[in-house]
Amino acid sequence: MHGRNADSSSSTSPGVGEYIEIMEEAEPFISSPNSVNRNFQRRREEEETKEEHSGQNAVGDVYHDPPPIGITRAYATVVILFGINLLNYMDRYTVAANLIEIQKFFKLDENDVNGKSGLLQTVFIIGYMLTSPIFGYLGDRYSRKIILLCGIAIWSGTTLGGSFVPSDKYGLFLFLRAVVGVGEASYSTVASTIIADLFTGNRRTQMLMLFYFAIPVGSGLGYIAGSALTKLFGFWQAAFRVTPVLGGISCILVICFIKEPRRGQAESNNRNFWNTSYLDDLKALKNNRSWLYSSLGFVSVAWVIGALSLWAPVVIKYAYSIQGLDDSNVDFYFGAVTCVSGFLGVVTGTMGAQWYRRFNPQADPLVCAFGLIVGAPFLYLGLLLAPIVDIAAWGLILIAEILLFLNWALVPDILLSVVVPTRRSTASAIQMLMGHALGDALSPYIIGAISDCIRRNMDMSDEYEQFYSLQYSLYITTFITVLGGGAFLFNALYIEQDKLRIVKIVTGDAGNPADRVTNGALIVPVDGPVEDDQYDSYSD
Repeated sequence: MHGRNADSSSSTSPGVGEYIEIMEEAEPFISSPNSVNRNFQRRREEEETKEEHSGQNAVGDVYHDPPPIGITRAYATVVILFGINLLNYMDRYTVAANLIEIQKFFKLDENDVNGKSGLLQTVFIIGYMLTSPIFGYLGDRYSRKIILLCGIAIWSGTTLGGSFVPSDKYGLFLFLRAVVGVGEASYSTVASTIIADLFTGNRRTQMLMLFYFAIPVGSGLGYIAGSALTKLFGFWQAAFRVTPVLGGISCILVICFIKEPRRGQAESNNRNFWNTSYLDDLKALKNNRSWLYSSLGFVSVAWVIGALSLWAPVVIKYAYSIQGLDDSNVDFYFGAVTCVSGFLGVVTGTMGAQWYRRFNPQADPLVCAFGLIVGAPFLYLGLLLAPIVDIAAWGLILIAEILLFLNWALVPDILLSVVVPTRRSTASAIQMLMGHALGDALSPYIIGAISDCIRRNMDMSDEYEQFYSLQYSLYITTFITVLGGGAFLFNALYIEQDKLRIVKIVTGDAGNPADRVTNGALIVPVDGPVEDDQYDSYSD
């Protein structure tokens, strides 16, 4: 079934022209004994000859297969990566949970306090987005395990260092938050690609669902733990000294238990892949319409989540204050709402898309579009009712966040299904660059700056000015969600053909691929029995 030659494929394929087009696209990076790409097969043999003579790994684009990975270790890998991702987002949103305390500690200028506070998220994202393409390039070519370890060490160390910055060094605190972004970028760009190389089909979607639970749940725990630790110890710096310790433990777990899989292992049945040049990778991504439109949808999600994560707790606190209510538990409530909505949103989006794939191969982007478009009015009403009926506002925000979180596991699953294995880290990194450069690097600062401009023209008490200026500026998020929904609708127009193209490339089979696609996901049979300690790929 694998690796049919050109003549036999031509006789069975419904279109010879389509076969030629697919194999020409596959030529730069597929190498297999049965492949039509003989030039690259000869190159591989030359590299292996070099290795035999030198006694060392050949230097070049060829990637040498690591030993197969057992099923138990594969699941353990996902659990460890989930735990690290949880810490990643807990650390990120500890700042938002203690934003008012940080403002007071560094004595920020009252005239532009919101703008300067928004810079905390902006500089973090700038560090994150500027370095993610570098780590994407490295992640497609070098050891992802080492990249993981470096990333954890960097963000853990700089988070700890930020807790010791004196009150007159706000610029240094901003710098350290930018470096935290560098560390987290190195982890985030490669972690999901490891999961993609361990699983395929619906099982991959389920493992990505578990991995991306960490985003909303970790964010919610960041609010809860961040505010709780500040209350427990009496100073906000305590909240920044817990996750670094857990980060050190995570490094030990990565060293001891994670074994890196071969790129494309789960899909290709041990076919070998070559890396193309970075410029060729970027050109291919530019022409990949499913990846492009899903990335634009991700931009809108990042914009909205970036704005809400920093400013929603603040605006709700001011809403409580103008109603004469105690606002000391707002961070806890917001964190709990985020955890619950994240769990429900990720599960509903993933399981709903899996079910809908039985009837419509465009299911993934359509579910993403539905969540964003339908979530916009709930978000608007939640902000509108915040100073009037607090219980109703919390309920509306919960529904809005559930709908926003429908896409968390689906967006990376779309990426992994429409990009070849040797470009996935790069594709993930560029998608992050787009999402952060145009999304959450800008939105916290923009919302804060607009709020300051509105407040200058108000003549109310400080609490009323802060609330209404932030409320008006946050209304922008409802329009951005609708734009994101439109991007996913465009994505739905191309997703089926782009998935099919990758199936043909990865399997080397330009014949009828119907037996290789189940519920819109790639299923690759493994030759011979699969033993638990000789695991090649696992699929539903």
